[in-house]
Amino acid sequence: MIQFGSLYSQYYDLLYSDKDYEGEVDYVNTLLRENSNNAKTLLDMGCGTGAHAEIFCDKGYKVHGIDLSEDMLKTAETRRKDKEEKLTFSHSSIQNLTLNKKFDAVVSLFHVMSYQNSNTELVKAFEVARDHVKEGGIFIFDFWYGPAVLTDLPVTRVKRLVGEKMKVTRLSEPVIHSEANIVDVNFDVFIENLESKEIFEKKELHKMRYFFDTELELICEQVGFNVQKKYEWMSEKKPNLNSWNVVWVLKK
Repeated sequence: MIQFGSLYSQYYDLLYSDKDYEGEVDYVNTLLRENSNNAKTLLDMGCGTGAHAEIFCDKGYKVHGIDLSEDMLKTAETRRKDKEEKLTFSHSSIQNLTLNKKFDAVVSLFHVMSYQNSNTELVKAFEVARDHVKEGGIFIFDFWYGPAVLTDLPVTRVKRLVGEKMKVTRLSEPVIHSEANIVDVNFDVFIENLESKEIFEKKELHKMRYFFDTELELICEQVGFNVQKKYEWMSEKKPNLNSWNVVWVLKK
């Protein structure tokens, strides 16, 4: 996939070092506690470098994370020290996942579902979540919310971060395809090695789909999920025209 090159994992954690993983896991954990019967096992679909998965594990869950990027999973594996029995990872796309086991809950965070661009990919992702969660289990996912995206259109942004070994500058230029509900986010990333002063340029294309309530409700009905809650991400507010990131809680 274009958006996940081998260099991506090397600067991913630095690029999102300002992301509140602890706070996000606390938030999702609250949703799980409010909507499930004492969930103890959890599948993280699209786990990336495993930051969320590790914190869920620290909170007492037995966690299995899957991701399409083998490079990201190499970083995730480093988080398993002293947690080998409770934190595991495997390589798979969401659509092709077959673990032959079911979990108390499934989560898919950081807009992973918005990477499911086609209807076929999206429905299959929901089916895989359904097939891997127990009866009465919970599926929690966040996504780009269509009404807000079309109200507050994406704009060009620049992000700069400096770590111990590298400096990253990322320019993001969006192109919206309203007929397909897709935003092409074109990233131009400059990575400077602070020791050698070498600068690498990396271009990436992230195709992000934004969703509307009616289409997701239809898929939930077809697949066999009941919608429990809809919130603006990291709050208990009802999604609105300012809610770019929205989270849904589903029950099988």
